[in-house]
Amino acid sequence: MIQLDRLTKTYGSKTAVNDITATIQPGKVTGFLGPNGAGKSTTMRMIMGLDRPTHGTAIVNGKRYVEHRSPLTEVGALLDAKAVHTGRTAYNHLLAMAATHGIPKRRVHEVIGLTGLDAVAGKRVGGFSLGMGQRLGIAAAMLGDPATLILDEPVNGLDPEGVLWVRQFARHLASEGRTVFLSSHLMSEMAQTADHIIVLGRGRILADAPVGEILAGATRGAVRVRTPQAEELSRAVNGPDVTVTGVESQLLEVSGLSAAQIGEAAAQFGIVLHELTPINASLEEAYLELTQDEVEYRTEVSR
Repeated sequence: MIQLDRLTKTYGSKTAVNDITATIQPGKVTGFLGPNGAGKSTTMRMIMGLDRPTHGTAIVNGKRYVEHRSPLTEVGALLDAKAVHTGRTAYNHLLAMAATHGIPKRRVHEVIGLTGLDAVAGKRVGGFSLGMGQRLGIAAAMLGDPATLILDEPVNGLDPEGVLWVRQFARHLASEGRTVFLSSHLMSEMAQTADHIIVLGRGRILADAPVGEILAGATRGAVRVRTPQAEELSRAVNGPDVTVTGVESQLLEVSGLSAAQIGEAAAQFGIVLHELTPINASLEEAYLELTQDEVEYRTEVSR
């Protein structure tokens, strides 16, 4: 479990993280989202004791990270896959880490197999691709078989097979009762991986809720309606807060009414329906709605 209590970090006049209070629960995959510069990496670094909070505390499994006698067996982290001695082989890098905690060699071989590094374990890390570096970082995070995993952009540079592997791996770890806290810019992947989402914007929490609750709070809420009587249906559901958009000749998108209300209106006027499907907001749409005023580095679209 990770507990953040009024966590704040300032650099001179800039506030990177402001008064964050949250609990990342075990048994779940918690996604950490936010625009560039929102404070995600700073928050993770403070949890790991790499940055000192200006105010507040970050507690992992009941203690601050620096207070754990055997931190690798408590918390595994992937914060920067490039933070590795490039002249070492993957095996020797993991072996050196294991030696600091008295972790046996067999565990090094286990995490190498677990992350698919068998074929490159004897190669120098400096020649690794970005994706293989990510796998090595995940192997290092798992070395102590920790109860808590903190992964910053773990799918960065991975091919589709690797992305699928990280998704299944994260969910498996959570199913074992571990705390899994990960960030990603791939919204479609986060929607399939995370149970809970924390959204950060300009250093403060914008949302902290289950994925379903965040999606339900977004304003997309349209209904796809397929009918051979599209014009009649448009008239039947017409109202001041209702918008009907034609997608195809017999396909409409209706916003402002629920699927049940549309179905009742169609029945009242004897209108045949071939499809009536609620269209909920995607996680990407919900995220963009939450962060639309919190983007620090905004790019204008050229015309």
